[in-house]
Parts: sequence; C-alpha cells; structure tokens
Amino acid sequence: MKYQSSGRGVFIQKNTLQFIEKIDAIIFDCDGVLIDVSKSYDLAIKQTTAYVLEKFAHIKSIPITRTIINGFKATGGFNDEVDVTYASILSLVAADQLGVDPKKFINTVTRNADSTGIISVEKFLNTMNVDLSNIQKKLDYPGSHSAKPLYKIFDQIFYGPKLYKKIFHKPSDLKEKGFIENDIVVVTKKLLDILGKKFENKIAMVTGRGKYSTAHSLDKLFGKFNTNASFFLEDHSRKLAKPNPKSLLMSINSLNSKCCIYVGDSMEDLIMASKANKMGKKTIFCGIYGTSENPNSKKRFFEKNNADLILDSITLLPKALNLAN
Repeated sequence: MKYQSSGRGVFIQKNTLQFIEKIDAIIFDCDGVLIDVSKSYDLAIKQTTAYVLEKFAHIKSIPITRTIINGFKATGGFNDEVDVTYASILSLVAADQLGVDPKKFINTVTRNADSTGIISVEKFLNTMNVDLSNIQKKLDYPGSHSAKPLYKIFDQIFYGPKLYKKIFHKPSDLKEKGFIENDIVVVTKKLLDILGKKFENKIAMVTGRGKYSTAHSLDKLFGKFNTNASFFLEDHSRKLAKPNPKSLLMSINSLNSKCCIYVGDSMEDLIMASKANKMGKKTIFCGIYGTSENPNSKKRFFEKNNADLILDSITLLPKALNLAN
C-alpha cells in the first residue's frame, strides 16, 4: 500500500514520511483550501456565463455546475475562474449553433481540454462546424481586468460595487451584492497559531486570487501570513499563472526554505509543486479534498496523481505534521 493513514482523513505516502520533520515552511493556495468558494466563485462563473450568453449571444445558459467546473479544472489549465467562464460560454454558443444537447456537449469539451486551458478549448471547437468569431470579438478575452468586457462583468458580479470600485477605481455597472461575500473561511486563528509555533513567519500564500480579495475574505487572519513572501497571481501577468512554478519558487526563496509543503486542491497546484520540486526546491504537495463537490472522487484523483500528502481538511495539518495542538 502506497499510502499510510495517520488517522481519519490523513493519508501520507510512505516515502514522504522521512521528510515531515524537515519541513521548514508552509505555503497555501487560497480557494478550496483556506476558503470554500462553492458559494462564491462557482456561483460567479454560473451567473457570468448566463449574463453574457443572454446579453451577447441571446441564448439561455444551462447551469454551470461544479461537475462542469471541475471537469475543466482537472486538466490543470484552468486556475483562473474567468477562463472556466470563457470556455463555458464558447462551448454553449457552439452547442447552440450545432443544435446539440448543451450539457452533453460541454462535457465533451471538458474531456478534450488539456493543460493549455482555453487554447485547447478553442482548438477543439475550431474542429467543429461553428463560427465563434462574433462572441470572441465581443468578449476580447483574455487581457486586462480593467478593460476587457468578460473580466469586467465577472469582476463586477464577484466583487460587488463597493469592492469593485476599491480595486479598479471605477464604478460598477451592476449594483447587486458581490458573491465574494459568500466566501466561507475554513482556516482559523487556532490553526494558524499552531502552525506559527513551528514555522513562525514562514507561512505564505501562492494563490490565483488578487491581494485585495484575499485580504477582504480572510480579514484579520490575513495578517497571520508572510505577505511579502506571498504571490497573488491575479495581480500579475498571465505568464505567471499556475502551473508555472516561478511564483512558488520565488516564494520558497523568499522564505529561505530548504523543504516546504505546498497545500492546494487542484491539478495545477499539484503540477506546480511537482515542477518546483524537480527544479531543485524540495516541495511536498498536500492535496485537500474535503471542499470538493465529490470528496471521495477528489481523494482518488490525488492518489492517482501521486500527491505526497492527502488531507480531508487543512484542520488536519497539525496531525499530519506531528504538531502538538
């Protein structure tokens, strides 16, 4: 048996055990790890897709379920939720033109997507007898958050008018409360205090979120992290997006870590940690499965892809790392 159970919800690869005591830093992903986004980012994807399809394509959307979202994210090429939204929109416009069942078609698209993300979706749809040039021109995606139509709509729906204005310094066209207010913070002060006794100021984040939204949702807990060694990828060029390991490597170097653990919940997180490890920075990947729509399926996914450590929740980190509560 490759994995050894260290209590309920804790699974460690046997060859990882020798490194547990050597870990000197911990770096977290945010969404799905520190924060449950099933009622925030996921709903923003669903709402933005429906809004754009009605406004720009004059067709009705199907519900963009967590199964569809996870189908795209499992490829390792969709760390950005707006990429998932864009892929969903293109898929549903194509399904409408083809006159086929949209739910079945979008599932076909997810199966043909890969780690190149929206590029793979566009390539696959280009093999179909469809013309997506009109919707692509209207959305003009990807690009700047402050200038491109799809980003602007998604950000207004997700952030709400007050936070949108704070981040982008312009008023929102939409007045409804932002879905970010539905974020469920999983991490606790107690957990961070326990981790802080061992790692002190070597607790950081490498997340696809921007700094403003991360600080907004984590509130007072944000100050428990070494933000100078953290990377908020929404605030940087898409070239740095996961699974590019550059941001993780910079965080590791900033923490002066010899053996770190990266805690994530997705394929791009696992790939990024694996790349960093192969590039000479000892990185143990910890996969979180409990915030998934189907936890057992996510657990099997991490097992299949040889995650070093698999936990039901970040609350089990002290047990996994042999730290006293």
